[in-house]
Amino acid sequence: MVMDTVTALQLADWRRATAVLYARVREQADPAAAHGLWRAGRAGLMSSHPQSALPEGDPLRVTGVPYWPYDPGLRFVVPVEPVAEPKRFEVDTGEDGVTRLEQAGWVTIPAPVGRRLALWWLDQYGGGLFLPVRDATAGGASYGGGRYVLDTAKGADLGSDGQHIVIDFNFAYHPSCRYNPRWTCPLAPAENTIDVPINAGERLTPA
Repeated sequence: MVMDTVTALQLADWRRATAVLYARVREQADPAAAHGLWRAGRAGLMSSHPQSALPEGDPLRVTGVPYWPYDPGLRFVVPVEPVAEPKRFEVDTGEDGVTRLEQAGWVTIPAPVGRRLALWWLDQYGGGLFLPVRDATAGGASYGGGRYVLDTAKGADLGSDGQHIVIDFNFAYHPSCRYNPRWTCPLAPAENTIDVPINAGERLTPA
């Protein structure tokens, strides 16, 4: 991807702002308050930042992206389980080239989700943990390609202690390609596709 100076600086600022926002989220003692802080911060970036995925004139820049109400029962701190034979694959992400994913482990999500998801490592410069999910709301109340819960390479990090990781589905957000076709995003593979609805996080239309 050939990037001009202005775009490079804008992208760096977006990632910096995102990292700062998630750092403030992790400092909050109350998960619901942390979620409110995240929603407000993300709304500000989406509405006015030059690298917002929302096209100019998109009504969501004014109304904000819709969400389900915060559900404390969809926040978990779970161990990362090792994987005997990590899967690897490559995703064509358009102008950004090829994104390589290597499975870093499994996370078993307790009820009411009750499913196991693959945790991936983005095998590129800097790297990062990546947790997409395509649940039973995909193609209806949420984007058909799924949503992201974690993408630490871009600052979306809810915290870990080296063995356990925080997974809060209230922070699930749509990839940029949901809002603008100029992006090509890695989407949830089969290992991250589940047959139960997760009524939390970003949605396509207001409740």
